[in-house]
Amino acid sequence: MKKLVIILIFLNVVGIRANAQNPEPLVLDMVHHNPGEAPYNSAYNNPEVIKEMGYNGKVYFLFESPALAINWESVDKDILPKGTKDRAWVDAKAAQIKKMHQACKASNIAIYAMSDLVLFPKRLIEKYGIEDTFGDPNNPLTEKLIRAQINEMFDQFPDLDGLVVRIGETYLHDAPYHLGAIENKKSPEKTIIPLIKILKEEISEKRNKLLIFRTWGSFDTDLESYMKVSDAIEPHKNLIISVKHCEGDFHRANPFSKVIGQGRHKQIIEVQSAREYEGKGAYPNYIANGVIEGFEEHARMPKDQIKSIREFVERKPELYAGIWTWSRGGGWNGPYIKNEMWCDLNSWVMAQWAKDVSQTEEAVFNRYATERLKLKDNDVAKFRKLCLLSAEAVVRGRNSTYRDMNPWWTRDQGIAWPAVPKEEVRQKRNLAQKDEAVAKWKQIVELAKAIDWNGQEAKDHAVGSAEYGLRLYEIYRALVYMSYAHKKGDDAAVQKWIKKYDKAWESYKNLPNEYSSIATLYTQDFDRHIANNADKKVNQLRKQ
Repeated sequence: MKKLVIILIFLNVVGIRANAQNPEPLVLDMVHHNPGEAPYNSAYNNPEVIKEMGYNGKVYFLFESPALAINWESVDKDILPKGTKDRAWVDAKAAQIKKMHQACKASNIAIYAMSDLVLFPKRLIEKYGIEDTFGDPNNPLTEKLIRAQINEMFDQFPDLDGLVVRIGETYLHDAPYHLGAIENKKSPEKTIIPLIKILKEEISEKRNKLLIFRTWGSFDTDLESYMKVSDAIEPHKNLIISVKHCEGDFHRANPFSKVIGQGRHKQIIEVQSAREYEGKGAYPNYIANGVIEGFEEHARMPKDQIKSIREFVERKPELYAGIWTWSRGGGWNGPYIKNEMWCDLNSWVMAQWAKDVSQTEEAVFNRYATERLKLKDNDVAKFRKLCLLSAEAVVRGRNSTYRDMNPWWTRDQGIAWPAVPKEEVRQKRNLAQKDEAVAKWKQIVELAKAIDWNGQEAKDHAVGSAEYGLRLYEIYRALVYMSYAHKKGDDAAVQKWIKKYDKAWESYKNLPNEYSSIATLYTQDFDRHIANNADKKVNQLRKQ
């Protein structure tokens, strides 16, 4: 009996040590609202909803950050004097954020805020005459102000569990009284390392709060830079590096991130559930399988290179900190969805898997189908086939599995004139995959019609969103074929594909008359962040 007690005590101690070394993974979600627009009306704004899905923390978006809501009184009461418009704006923002934090606290999930750095009130910058220097964290005054800012954020918002820091971009669309800047954002020596050291000292060490530092747009694609940062910064239990699962932005056919699993620091992996370049949830687009088990286009990567989150947690479990999904948002404008089912699928599967990475993705997916959608028997298998086909159709229709096209040619609610490859082998392969994409979308539509969705409303959305994908990708195919024909000087083929393009747009625009719950449509005149609007080019070709 004594031996049994000793063994149990030993196992308990070992278990405690193991849990100390490998604490519960972070399972975080964020709604990425469109900058400059009204926030999304989303179920995922509600902490209770995401907790029920399996999340243990919420990341508030840039314009819900305490960085915009502190009053700076500990530094100088004249920075935001009472009675001014900017002070009233800041106080109103603070009240809004505190109400949000109370909802998280009531749901017992952790509270994190994403913030752009360096970000200060305009009055502060003007008063101290630091217009040309405040973006340099090595500047003594800038460093002092960053430290003061961190102190005020955690003092004035005590429920805040940590900060997510971004330096790759600065958005000011909903920050009328602040300015942001960062110098040498890609330089480990000049910016990244000194800034992390300041933040680590103030957040991780002094306050025992969590610092999540994003690699995006800074040191996410250059392994040499990543390793310089890793080597220069001593690991800490309250310091985590955030990395997108693919290199660059959330594009299919982009390489799996080469920095995942590298260095000395724990990493949390970012996953976009409603991808801005792929419809934003307007049509079926199941990416959780590819993120967890590996996308088909990554199968050609060298065997010794990590190419999925599964491989990451198996090879470098000590570096796995968790998963961070963007359940909604990214990019700009539309499409705007009415039903969040396709976002929900990706987010729920990622959250449930992240908690226990020993599960297969398929097992978690099947639970979603039965528990969340209440599908039965053969309908689960049909739904599985539909979702896997969606991943295959999307990569072939927008790009190819060999990345034969520049992925930026269609995004948000717009379509640009597609640049097509010159080499004949790539041309044939790319065109063949455009045909394959449309064929797969037709299968998806048939599967959506064949599934018992437990109600007309659910069926209307499933079938309508599948038709949305099919008709949109018929437009994509027509444009790619047209671009090839124009490049070869085949005017007859150009006119043939213009007719198919017009027919595809006519069918696509009729979707709202056929289905009540589909998303808003792509628009032919959209050119935000698009260099060469496709419809303008087509209209030029009509005249020829």
